[in-house]
Order: sequence, then structure tokens, then C-alpha cells
Amino acid sequence: MRTAVISLTERGRELSARAAEVLGADRYCFYRHSDENARSFEKLAELTAELFGRYEGLVFICACGIAVREVGPLLRAKDRDPAVVVMDDGGRFAISLVSGHLGGANGLAGELAVRLGAQAVITTATDSRGLFSPDSFAKERGLTIGDLRAAKAAAAEIANGGKIGIAGSFEIRDIPPELGGAQDSRVGIYIGPEKDMRPFEVTLQLIPRCVTVGIGCKRGTPEEDIEKAVRAVFDEMGYDMRALESVASIDLKAHEEGLLDFCAKAGAELLTYSADELNSLEGEFSESDFVKSVTGVDCVCERSAVMSGGKLMIKKRKFDGVTAAAAVKKEVISIG
Repeated sequence: MRTAVISLTERGRELSARAAEVLGADRYCFYRHSDENARSFEKLAELTAELFGRYEGLVFICACGIAVREVGPLLRAKDRDPAVVVMDDGGRFAISLVSGHLGGANGLAGELAVRLGAQAVITTATDSRGLFSPDSFAKERGLTIGDLRAAKAAAAEIANGGKIGIAGSFEIRDIPPELGGAQDSRVGIYIGPEKDMRPFEVTLQLIPRCVTVGIGCKRGTPEEDIEKAVRAVFDEMGYDMRALESVASIDLKAHEEGLLDFCAKAGAELLTYSADELNSLEGEFSESDFVKSVTGVDCVCERSAVMSGGKLMIKKRKFDGVTAAAAVKKEVISIG
């Protein structure tokens, strides 16, 4: 987590140095109480606005009320705001203030408490009582929350002593008591990549990033054409696009601008493999003499998709200047 530590007082400056060291964070100190290893500032409101979109975590060493007033006007949504933690300049408390679950403020406060000998103050209902937290679970396992309102409803049901249901297209193990509800429970969690799954009246869908789309394309293919091909493959599978983990191709395409632009937009990793690596795969794949004459591989999209370790689910599909195939990983999800 890229973190900034912000201090206002002389004691805060001293604490900020320790906090920044254990977190590997950047330091910002009020100009009257700064040093050569920190960037000094005069106006906290301007600094906070500058840092809010640049860092994943902000640690304010000051009174809680000051931090609240500074971050309040900048808050957008729980899945977009950075983690905000407040410490008193005596180093006694580390308070998770904003984005406790999805932003990671609860974990950040806990780490500061352990490393600096402070007391973590966690007020989210599930964490403070040691209960299962859907938000925290999703973040820890790299799952995308399909609907924040459903996440709030699931957390509220658990916090109020209820049990919610659990279902999914993946194998699920180590289910905690809070998720011991029946399949006809009003509120429940569904873990899987399918679009709009609603097995419960209120369904929190957690979407695993489990799909690799293999791509073959002509040189200079624009990002828009690649996106159309990927979306068409996902539509055919009936999967949510947020299940995309990576895009794969031959190493000849490692610097293909359209591929790179699409991956940046989709938040997906671009994986590339040599012709020898792709040809080493065993199995039945589509064949093209023309593609082989150009790349040395009979089918770039299918082979590169399977190189991710998934099972080929969509074979080669042809689009305007693009070929695409999809492989899916089916992993066991352990909740406990």
C-alpha cells in the first residue's frame, strides 16, 4: 500500500519518522516542525486534496477532528477512497477512520499498532467483534464486490446476529458459522464469475478474477477493437467482465499499443510467451497455416490463453483484425 504520513507537531514529526520507516511511507510535515527527510507544507487542506488521489493510504498524526474536517469533502465511495488512519502524536492510538475494509484502514491501523506499540481502534461492527466481514474477505482474496449495497446488507445481517447463505460456481471450503444459513436465506453470498447471479433475495456476488483471454491481432489494431472482441467472448460465456484477470499473446505483441491500452483500461495483466513456449503445450488447438508462417505458432489465442493454467472454455473466435479465446481457472475458495 502506497502510504503518506502527515504530521503537524514536533512530537508528531518524531512519530512520523518511525511510522514512515515501518510502513515504507512518504512523509509530509508542517513547515514549522519538519526535517530534511520530509516534504514540508503550510496548508493542510491543500496538501490533503493533493495526496487524496495519489496514495492508497493516509496516516494523519493529529487530532481526529482535524483529519475528519480535511478528508470529509474529498470522500467519494467506500470502494474508491484511500485508507485513512489517525494517530495521536503521543503514539498511543491508531484509529481506523475511513475505508476500514475495502481500503485497508483496519489492517493499516493494526500494523501501526503492532509495529509502534499503539492500541488499534477498530469500530467496524464485524471486525470489532471478530465476525466474518464480506468486505475484508473480498479484499484479501482478490474478489470483486458486485454490489456495494448488497455488501452492506450482508455485513448488517451478520452484525445483527443473523446467518447468511453461501453458494457459488467454485468449490467453497471452511465456511464460518456466520455463513451457515440455508439456501433459502434472504441474504447470501454467491462466489462466481457469471453475470447477475441472484440465488438469494439479496445476493452479494463476489467475482473472482479467473479468466485469461488469449489474443491474436494485426499490427496496429486499436484498443477499441480488442475490447469488442473481449466483451464478445465474455458475453458468450455469460461472465461478468470484472472476472478478467489477464490478457495473453505471443511475445511479438508485447509492445502492441492497442493491447497495452486495453489492459491498462481493464486493469488486467498482459502476459506474453515465446513461440517455443506456446508450441510446447499439449492438447488440441485450432490451426492456421498463415498464422504459423508469421508467428511460428499455429494458434496464438488458444495456446496463450491456456498458458495461464486455466481450462480452455471458448475456442478461437474471429473478429475484425482480432482472434480471441478464453481459459478459466477454477480454484477452491477457502473462507476460514
